[in-house]
Amino acid sequence: MPAVKNIVLVHGAWGDASHWRHVIPPLHAKGYRIAAVQNPLTSLADDVERTRKLAESLEGPTLLVGHSYGGAVISGAGHAANVVGLVYVAAFAPDEGDSLGSIFARREPPSGAASIRPDKDGFLWLAQDTFRESFGQDLSETEALVMAVAQKPIAGRCFEDRAGTPAWKTKPSWYQVSRHDHMIPPETEQWMAERIKAKKIITLDASHASLASHAKEIVALIDEAIASLG
Repeated sequence: MPAVKNIVLVHGAWGDASHWRHVIPPLHAKGYRIAAVQNPLTSLADDVERTRKLAESLEGPTLLVGHSYGGAVISGAGHAANVVGLVYVAAFAPDEGDSLGSIFARREPPSGAASIRPDKDGFLWLAQDTFRESFGQDLSETEALVMAVAQKPIAGRCFEDRAGTPAWKTKPSWYQVSRHDHMIPPETEQWMAERIKAKKIITLDASHASLASHAKEIVALIDEAIASLG
């Protein structure tokens, strides 16, 4: 298999591609070709299609990296022929027929769920005044403030949409668990990591925003995944 040079970074709910700002520079310095998708967050199908098209536009073997809801997206978009692996960062890894809602229903709601605010158009926001404690309690106040103010809402239907056959059943995967996650229970992350038979599982003393607060470790996991793919 040719060496993997392409990486597609996939953001989650309440954010956009800028959530990867601490991961992009070190990956770029290593010589990787990086693309960070800007998903509409309007439906799981819409987001899978946008990510798949971006991945397919790159020449050669490509690694998909998804944070949070982005894990559900890469599970679908990973069927693109040139995608050779998947990295889940404190992310959902649904099986066929799962929804985010059905995965949440397996345990008591995480504390961050209390910060979710629906609007009249069917989109969900995180309350700005509790954004930091819910999404990224290990971020600086300034960084959390910018994320809270610049957040991108997600359509409520994205929590109801059912996943199709996931790419992790046929392509190798890696998983990062956040021990202090307030948006997805850490026990749920560990369960998903084991269910997908991840080649490696790392656990960080991190919030849900591990891609920002522990960028060095996330870059190392991506590096290791690519090295093992040859």
